[in-house]
Formats: sequence, structure tokens, C-alpha cells
Amino acid sequence: MSFEIIDIPDGDLTFSRTWRESDSVNWIERLKKEIEWEQHRIKIFGKWVDCPRLSAWYGDPGAVYSYSNLSLNPKAWTPTLLEVRNQLAETIERQFNSVLLNLYRNGNDSMGWHSDDEWEMGLNPVIASISLGGSRMMKFQHRSDSEVSNFALELSTGSLLIMAGTTQKFWQHEIPKTKKAVGERLNLTFRFIQGR
Repeated sequence: MSFEIIDIPDGDLTFSRTWRESDSVNWIERLKKEIEWEQHRIKIFGKWVDCPRLSAWYGDPGAVYSYSNLSLNPKAWTPTLLEVRNQLAETIERQFNSVLLNLYRNGNDSMGWHSDDEWEMGLNPVIASISLGGSRMMKFQHRSDSEVSNFALELSTGSLLIMAGTTQKFWQHEIPKTKKAVGERLNLTFRFIQGR
């Protein structure tokens, strides 16, 4: 297994095509049966709107996560989530206590520009993002330096993107809508939530 270091200023990104397609298909089928999906409502510019995707929050007891005026209490790990978490921990030698899952049902589902910089994850969080199913583009833009070029990564099934260091402080990322015919994509972003 090889890891590619993506050279960006003010950040630390590592990318790998880690898992075989057969593993990805197996996990998708199992997770779609196990996960309790929700469509959250978030406040954007003072207006409540439905998130353009389905989400779920799982983790250790007490791993409460807050973003976009939401406070999420973790559901208990499912057998498949534990399996994925354990394989991830072996692969990158790092432990996580929670995971945010997003289900992009089609090209209309998306995630707007944001940074995962909530205080619960500490100053320089490590976020491990696993993609399963259809490929989608993830775009990146620097938060303060317009001289730094934007870029995009194609996240295909079985890929692993690790965002670490000061990435969340200096960069934003998004999964934009697409008019291309894309398959359903399941994304798992593993995190470590600090105690209150």
C-alpha cells in the first residue's frame, strides 16, 4: 500500500487507494443495513434548510460533536463500523473514537465549503476520510491566501484521505453538486473527539 503526500502550503494531506473494491462493496452493503440515517436541518445565513445529504454520527460514549447549530450524541458502534475503524487504526497507526458518515445519494447531494475546526477535535485535528461507492470530487481552497491555487481530488471507492496538521485552520473543502451520472457514495470521516 502506498501513500501519496499532497504538497500544499499550511497543511498536511495524505492520499491512498487503500481498500479493494470488493471490500468497499461489502462494507457498503452492510453499512446501509446497519446505519440509522438522518437528514439534518442546519442554519445557513439565518435560514433553516435540509442538508443535501443523509448523515449519521457514531462513536464512543461521550463523543458529542457540534457543528452548524447541531449537537450530535453518538450512536453505539455497529459491527461493520468497528471492523472499518480497526482496519484503519492498523493501517495508519492512529486511534479514533468517532465517525461522521455522509451518504451522497446522487449528484444533487453535496457538502458546502467548510473547515472541520470545531473545538472538540483540538487544535490540529487528524481526520481520516474513507470513500465507498461512487467517485466524487473534493475541492480545496485556502482560507486567507488568494495567491494559493485551488485544487481538487477525485475520491474513488476504497480511497483514504488523511487531513492533519494545520489543514483545517488554513483550508476549506467541499463536495460540490455534479450533473455527471454518479453512483451513490458513502463517506466515513473518522475523528477523535476530546473530552469536555
